[in-house]
Amino acid sequence: MPLRPISTLFQEHPASVGETYWEHLIQATVFGLRMVLGGLACVLHGLFPFLFVKTGSQQIQTLHGRMITNRSKQPQPIDFVI
Repeated sequence: MPLRPISTLFQEHPASVGETYWEHLIQATVFGLRMVLGGLACVLHGLFPFLFVKTGSQQIQTLHGRMITNRSKQPQPIDFVI
């Protein structure tokens, strides 16, 4: 396997989702923090079922919407159906 420049390793994936390295770093950090806090809310909900009743499912919906549904800034290909 040929060696690639280190800059390529840091730019390849962010570019594939239409972001710069710094944009990707910020987005990934925000996602990670939301997942950690959502997970903590789920643990607390397990101990105290009256707390955070909808927090876990709301976090999953929010993160799915941001990551999958609305993530790519690159234009989507046009799908022609004949």
